[in-house]
Amino acid sequence: MIQRIQTVYILISAILIGLLFALPFAEIASDNQFFLFDIRGIVRNNEIVDSGIPIAVFVGIILLIHLVAIFLYKKRIRQIRFLVFAILLLVGLFGMFYFFTFYSFSGADVSFNVTVSFPLVAIVLDYLAIRNIGKDEALVRSIDRIR
Repeated sequence: MIQRIQTVYILISAILIGLLFALPFAEIASDNQFFLFDIRGIVRNNEIVDSGIPIAVFVGIILLIHLVAIFLYKKRIRQIRFLVFAILLLVGLFGMFYFFTFYSFSGADVSFNVTVSFPLVAIVLDYLAIRNIGKDEALVRSIDRIR
């Protein structure tokens, strides 16, 4: 399981998604007030201005899909489907980042942290995992034809 490179890709992707629970996404300056955008939502002075429950649920689902995909190493086609679904959800997570950051404030100065790029890196890692899973599946099918 862990000796396969695609499992390492999925594991690194899951770790990056898990880090979204701990690290802030952006800092927002609007009308001489500073806000922090993290998994809790938009926060000012430890007071939640806009709840981030949808993002927390979304990130939790994506993390769960990655963890399930790690243990589906015997069912390669299903593993590919899970990862494609995870990629679609990660693209949706980008949309949610944009919505939460720019919908709540008009004309605000937004400073994104490196954490926002974690879903993009996870998408690339998931794509690499899908490619390697496809190669494994092709190898298994070619061996079955020889018998």
